Amino acid sequence: MKRAKVLGAALLVGALATTPEPAGAQTSLSADLGLFRSYVWRGVSLTNRPVAQPDVYLSIPAGNASVTFGGWGNVELGRYDDVNDDISESGGLSGLDLSEFNPYAEVSFPAGKATLTGGVIGYVYPNDLTDEANAGLDSDYNTVELYGTVGFDVPLSPSLSVYYDLDKIDGAYIEGNVSHSLAAGENLSIDLGALAGFSAGQDCEGNILAETCTNRFNFEDNGLTHVDLSAGISFAAGALAFTPQLRLVLNADDATKVTSPSELDSDAKLWGGVMISWSQEFGGVVEEE
Repeated sequence: MKRAKVLGAALLVGALATTPEPAGAQTSLSADLGLFRSYVWRGVSLTNRPVAQPDVYLSIPAGNASVTFGGWGNVELGRYDDVNDDISESGGLSGLDLSEFNPYAEVSFPAGKATLTGGVIGYVYPNDLTDEANAGLDSDYNTVELYGTVGFDVPLSPSLSVYYDLDKIDGAYIEGNVSHSLAAGENLSIDLGALAGFSAGQDCEGNILAETCTNRFNFEDNGLTHVDLSAGISFAAGALAFTPQLRLVLNADDATKVTSPSELDSDAKLWGGVMISWSQEFGGVVEEE
């Protein structure tokens, strides 16, 4: 999900991370469906063809805090088997393929103008890849991360997140994020965001392009990995909310610069799609006459 989700979800998470639970908060069930041109995780292109990304999560108030349980998936919508042009997380051997599932749980609570969030996320890659696979990730890459986020209810809604891999990669990923929404009419807003990612121990011991890494890694080097600029328009239609969006990723690490098997040194990548969201609250308090 990589938590890393896309603009609409990222702004939604950012809003939740900077807004304390109101008095009498209710249990809510929410669902998102992202339809995107690519799957880019922390600046790294994991699939460079169309994907669907469903996410279902339940948020439960607990005193002044909120506890959330959810599951996110990445589904590749076609067979991506061109070894010169395609990157496929599932190996590209079949169409309409679930290539990744992320169960997660987190708790958030306010502290003055800040909101603190801590959680755990699992990375499950269900495909059993063969020698014919076009790269891809299988169960050998399954892992678990702990993460913490602090967000501030101030202009630009700044937040800072740290993710630490407990299993396959000995290191952390750090992400700073700002976002802002401009009202453009009733039930319509323009959403802008920017984030920067940093590797702190998730680097390759060797060289990615030369395939000489002797460890599990996410990036070539430590330090700045990428900058992600996003813009979208959010509007409501009945019970659904829609957020068409564009994202421009400025690549700083050799791992993020690989955008296809034949594009190994791209300084930037432009991609986009639409996020469709739904939410329903339960357990409201009945007001007395």
